Amino acid sequence: MAERNGTGDGAGNRGALRALPRTVWLLAAGGFANMVVSFTFVYLFVYLTGPRGLSTAAAGTIAGAGGLGLVAGNFTGGWFGDRFGHRRTLLTGSAVSGAGLLALPVLPTSVLLLVLPVFQYAAGTVRASNSALVAVAVPPGDRRQGFAVMRFAGNAGFTIGPVLGALIATHWSYEWLFRIDGLGSLLFAAYAAKVLTADGPRSGRTVTRGGLWATLRERPAVLVLLPAIVVVDTVYRQQYSVLPVFLADHGIGTGVYGAVLAINGGLILALEVVVTMALRDRAPLRIIGTGLLLVGAGFAALVAGASVVTTVVMMVVVTAGEILYKTPATAFVADSAPPEYQGRFQSLYAGASTSGTVLAPPLGGALYQSAPGLLWPACACLAVLAGLAVFAAGPLTAPRTAKGSPVPEAVGG
Repeated sequence: MAERNGTGDGAGNRGALRALPRTVWLLAAGGFANMVVSFTFVYLFVYLTGPRGLSTAAAGTIAGAGGLGLVAGNFTGGWFGDRFGHRRTLLTGSAVSGAGLLALPVLPTSVLLLVLPVFQYAAGTVRASNSALVAVAVPPGDRRQGFAVMRFAGNAGFTIGPVLGALIATHWSYEWLFRIDGLGSLLFAAYAAKVLTADGPRSGRTVTRGGLWATLRERPAVLVLLPAIVVVDTVYRQQYSVLPVFLADHGIGTGVYGAVLAINGGLILALEVVVTMALRDRAPLRIIGTGLLLVGAGFAALVAGASVVTTVVMMVVVTAGEILYKTPATAFVADSAPPEYQGRFQSLYAGASTSGTVLAPPLGGALYQSAPGLLWPACACLAVLAGLAVFAAGPLTAPRTAKGSPVPEAVGG
């Protein structure tokens, strides 16, 4: 992507943010409020082993089934948006997941293994729909700042959510976590129904023949990027699975781990939008590749051993990589998608970028148990290889919608 002179200054960045369509700001506001109360998944395992009285193995099975439903919803939810409308899919997914969360505290334990994946699947479709709505509303070439605003709102909400959830569980009960989270999803659906308009006329859109696979084959850079994201997400999410166990095994307590995670959230909130705006005219695959390399370099810091210093260095470098790759990767996939496949392309990326929630715990845990000294070198090598693959994909031709292509003023279903 060629650089445009004069757009890297602060005034240009502020102007580019102000120029974002109203849809993006409305979705970001709703997403922030929804994330503030989206604390159920953080405390699900504790709830199952505590108030529900399940064994660790049984709780893990149920939580894992829910995770599979969530990833499946991310991977496939975009099809519903392309077929029935992204707004309609967003409303349906939010309503189903909200109703399920409200009902979960009164459901018998014996049925949780069956119904939790359904509720989580519905929640997964919401993320793909959110991304597709942003991609449809923002012209190609300007989508990075739109996705950066959405990530900022989501991360800001998540910074508040777990703390609020802990207070609710302590002063009331774990059941109230599900009730408030479910009500939040239903209110988000009502809010989205009011502020998002329906699809406008589809005239001017191209029609791609041959199906999804043929469309992807015409975009080889996307075919390289998606598996690279799966690999890196599996590496990245070791910080939420094996890392706290690794630190505890070396005498480093939960307080340090929590503080390190706070560094991640603080840096993302402070820097991600700024960095995205500063680099928005740079070639996306180079930025993404650099980000993946930094994720690998961050986990390589743990090879030196477990200490507060190495853990902080690891988190700072991994966070820098996250800031560089996540928003540009989402925007690159959106810019590569034909209009009629926008939902499915966003679904593929959403699924790839959440696959680590399912893959990281069992793969990382098994390797750490059998060969503890190999986990962090393996993580570093995998992320570096993924980054190099993305760099190599740079020269590949990826058809894109022209900058001047018509973009519907109204979005949704």
